[in-house]
Amino acid sequence: MKINIVGGGPAGMYFAMLMKKQSPRHDIAIYEQNPADATYGWGVVFSDVALSFLKKADEAFYDKFTAGHERCDYMDVVHKGVHVQLRNNHFSRASRIDLLKVLQQECLSLGVKFHFGSRIDDIHTLPEADLIVAADGGNSAVRSQFAEHFKPKFEMRRNKFAWYGTRQLFHPVSLIFRETNDGIFIAHSYQYSKDLSTFLIEISPETWEKTGLDKMTDEESRQYCEKVFAPDLGSNTLMSNRSLWFSANIVSNENWTHQNIVLLGDALRTVHFSLGSGTRMAMQDAIALFESCRTHHSDIPAILDSFVRARKTSSADFQKAAALSLDWYESVEDKMHLDPVSFAYDYMRRTGRVSHEDLKERDPNFIERYEKINK
Repeated sequence: MKINIVGGGPAGMYFAMLMKKQSPRHDIAIYEQNPADATYGWGVVFSDVALSFLKKADEAFYDKFTAGHERCDYMDVVHKGVHVQLRNNHFSRASRIDLLKVLQQECLSLGVKFHFGSRIDDIHTLPEADLIVAADGGNSAVRSQFAEHFKPKFEMRRNKFAWYGTRQLFHPVSLIFRETNDGIFIAHSYQYSKDLSTFLIEISPETWEKTGLDKMTDEESRQYCEKVFAPDLGSNTLMSNRSLWFSANIVSNENWTHQNIVLLGDALRTVHFSLGSGTRMAMQDAIALFESCRTHHSDIPAILDSFVRARKTSSADFQKAAALSLDWYESVEDKMHLDPVSFAYDYMRRTGRVSHEDLKERDPNFIERYEKINK
């Protein structure tokens, strides 16, 4: 098949890699608007469940990809300055740049053609292809071009976010809640390399305005947040990399395909950072599309129909859980009175997908502490 992929992120490259390994005869080109050595982003997180999908799809790539990962089998919820450990929550973390480099190298070695610095606003400018994969992110230009067919929906959520990095190493995935006179500050933090951690900060729009962060420069904002999280950062600073405040724009689409075009990854749907990596969903999309191609060969309508059927239910369930997680964060002020253990318990139950019995099986000591407090 001749395949054009718009977007050189994890979804597009992983699909290209799987297809080329299955048959070198596939003619695959990737069009990416950024240069090959773009260095945007910090780390990505995978649960053990997410990694199991990658291992099953391509064990050789899985071994190569996970070789340098930072791993931990517990997470931390920090509330009122108290660290509550939650055991048997397995996470594997890596640099987003390293993930992209590994995928690029793998694709190039297989003969995938790259066109970097190529923003595609009109797919009619592309060479003819049997299949066009729109993997160009949450602001997908392809999706916009055919919006009347895909019928996207956008939900701008309340809270504000800024991505930072730090040399303070958060070995477990750590959720830190700091209450100040101006509002509640939340940090989603985790070590993703030998010397760096992601530090994503979340605040309400009221806090954003009350503190004056809405008017501060990038540097002023960074310094302000450093002071808020000084107890957690030790002697380390926050590091900025295009760390501008933004709101979560939740994207979904009524239709996933149009003619020979299919949406993948964030172009198809976005999820909240607190529920796991969007990278995981993107790569699972790539696996499902690859499996559909392998089953139906060059029958494009059958491929696209099979892909939608394979991913529709799980995608909807994931977005539903993500919305509940967002609701929890946006109303966290109602939870701040809870003791640290009860707060962590409420956090773990926020989507309804984890039961009391699930937590008891994962971490009986934690549930024993919770039950003693809440007799």
